[in-house]
Amino acid sequence: MASAAVWLAAGLASSGAARQEQAAPVSTPSQALARLWDAEHVSTPFPALVRHADLEARLQAVRAAALDLFSMEEIGRSVEGRSLYHLWFGRGPFHVLLWSQMHGDEPTATAALLDLFEYVRRHRDTPGVRAILDALTIHVVPMLNPDGAERFQRRNAQGLDINRDALLLQTPEGRALKAIRDRLQPRLGFNLHNQGWRTSAGKTGKPASISLLAVAYDEAGSENEGRVLAKKTCAVIRDALEPLAPGQIARYDDEFEVRAFGDNLTKWGTSVVLIETGAHAADPPDQAVVRLNFVAIVTAMEALASGTVNAADPARYEALPKNESGVFHKLIRSASIVTGTGVAPFTGDVGLVASRFVQDAEGQREIRQMLRIDDLGDLRVFGALEIIDAEGLTVAPLFNEALKAGDETSLPDWTARQGGAKVAPGEPADLVLLKPLEPPGTFRVERVMRAASIVSR
Repeated sequence: MASAAVWLAAGLASSGAARQEQAAPVSTPSQALARLWDAEHVSTPFPALVRHADLEARLQAVRAAALDLFSMEEIGRSVEGRSLYHLWFGRGPFHVLLWSQMHGDEPTATAALLDLFEYVRRHRDTPGVRAILDALTIHVVPMLNPDGAERFQRRNAQGLDINRDALLLQTPEGRALKAIRDRLQPRLGFNLHNQGWRTSAGKTGKPASISLLAVAYDEAGSENEGRVLAKKTCAVIRDALEPLAPGQIARYDDEFEVRAFGDNLTKWGTSVVLIETGAHAADPPDQAVVRLNFVAIVTAMEALASGTVNAADPARYEALPKNESGVFHKLIRSASIVTGTGVAPFTGDVGLVASRFVQDAEGQREIRQMLRIDDLGDLRVFGALEIIDAEGLTVAPLFNEALKAGDETSLPDWTARQGGAKVAPGEPADLVLLKPLEPPGTFRVERVMRAASIVSR
């Protein structure tokens, strides 16, 4: 480890935002950063499959590729003894701390941080990265909950939510985060998470692919210099991401949570920007949202390094639409719904939601996705990642596993059918979309939808 006293003293010496005289303002357009990510990213297409051992190997490779640029240390061990790593770079007096995957099933930003390291290594001699290295010292804890990541679960091996352990500090992972915060005294922190796929950007019907929060430090939502800086940083991120994901940037709920790390770090003197990554219409969505995270982080670091963050308008952050639960994964609109329970068909919409889980199958780790029916009826106030116009079509339970698009079929006698799939809230989304034909009672299969699928293939 490089001399801790040197960079700690430098961090304590800085009492304001990164000083503008240290670097001329440099800003890389977000579209250019996105193109660079497209060409150079090293992250896996499926971040959920990354185990602690994979991350460890990657961090060691990062360090070995540029010994004069990156430093690394172990800051603790998880409940099950996995190393918690702190990697840092830069030589500036303004210290920034980023931590990811304190919830083990929220891996998107971890992938983006690996791409950040590669970007800095490749472009260290360009004006933008040189400004970052001169003005900032960037500290990263890329996987705070490796035991949860191993199981693809939110909580750690104790069954505790690390992000609700800032006060009791009963988790070794939480103690490690608190200790590094106290040692470094960073001016700004980035708390990196994933949020539910039903989250929408207000009432727009669009997914909140990225939600931002300048974290409060008390119930009143008071402001100090640090929280204003966090709001300005969020404004910079908003302006960078909107060209890449128009209408898909939102504001996270700013209610003070007395037990949470972000709220308490802000209270302890490290103002925090929360980045929550949500759904995206890309199929699968993983790389699209990693890309957004990468652009957000690089843009924020450039603005902090150059001082241009000081000119940002906090109102741009405050005007963001708030998070709401207004998006389905798929929304079948205006169908004739045959429930499979014997009741008469009726016209309405079917809203489907998706959940993911990771499992080992025949020695191979894979991501599986389950679609289920969440709601029926008039769902016009909701949006979806995919909207299926089913006007003039019939949606029914998948009553024959052999059916495929183009087949001609007829519906079974649902009144005599016992059990089996049905169209009802909570049921797996094993469905078939049918187009009525002549003679009445015959149909052509337009689409077969299956509840279970393997994503990582």
